[in-house]
Amino acid sequence: MTTAIPATAEGWLAEHRDGATPGEALEFFDSLPAVALDEMIGRWRGSGLHTGSPLDGLLEAYGWYGKQFTGVESVHPLLFSTRGGPRPVDPAWIPLGLLRDYAGLAKFRPLRTAFGGIRPLLYTNQPKARLRTVHHRGVATAAMVYDALPIIDVFRRVSADVLLAAMDMRGLAAPFFFVLSRDDTEG
Repeated sequence: MTTAIPATAEGWLAEHRDGATPGEALEFFDSLPAVALDEMIGRWRGSGLHTGSPLDGLLEAYGWYGKQFTGVESVHPLLFSTRGGPRPVDPAWIPLGLLRDYAGLAKFRPLRTAFGGIRPLLYTNQPKARLRTVHHRGVATAAMVYDALPIIDVFRRVSADVLLAAMDMRGLAAPFFFVLSRDDTEG
């Protein structure tokens, strides 16, 4: 295993802004250093790294903002954009199995519009995930474990303020990759 130099890692992300193959993304992920739990604290802006996953672009299409880590036991795994700023949504109510298996249908505008209408009913102030150090692909690194879903998001450091994450979801053949950038606008 090699460790990517931060400038090279940020360059790789810029070079692959429009996507990468799953193999390229895994190779890059494996080259990155581990993340300590305390490095996760704060609010992070999210964006997908397209690799041909059925989930590519799905979160963004529904207004995904990112994630907020207020402590090891207190994580808001899904923040969505609102006029008043990012709001946490309880992921237990989102039909992830359907989204995983029928992602193409979920991208239709009427469904996104309907979700926008019911989303306020899904808002929560309660944390819905926790941070843990896990051994993943030979590296002990920070990971977010959902309370009610078979999902673990595993993090690697691109730079002090940018992380690459691999979402490990039961039933998904390959990881779904996304990027988190530290949100300095957190208030």
